[in-house]
Amino acid sequence: MTGVARYRHRSEWTAEQRQTAPMSSATSTHTLIFDVVRRIPRGHVATYGQVARLAGFPRHARLVGYALHALPEGNDVPWHRVVNAQGRISPRSDLMGREDLQRLMLEDEGVRFSRDGVLSLARYQWQPLPTEGSP
Repeated sequence: MTGVARYRHRSEWTAEQRQTAPMSSATSTHTLIFDVVRRIPRGHVATYGQVARLAGFPRHARLVGYALHALPEGNDVPWHRVVNAQGRISPRSDLMGREDLQRLMLEDEGVRFSRDGVLSLARYQWQPLPTEGSP
């Protein structure tokens, strides 16, 4: 080597290295968003904007979408409980059929959609208690 340590991906780090490594701002932002999404109860939904506001990022709904898109497979974040402000499942650009999966997962939790694919935010939107509002 030429004096420059070999770059190691975070997945190659030891447990001690992962615990002591500083979080990047993207990682800490995503963590705040994921913490809010984890609190959405089964059978309820939140909008991207609502999650952003509760995570401390008002008017940054797209940031929530970016964070959810970055989720690794097999995570414990109930991403399917986040919908757009019209009560619709937002289309994805990856063409993986996740919209259908999201709808099936929500229906399995008792959420019902209209023929037009809209769910009632008045009925299903999560209304956290004031003490639940921030992470």
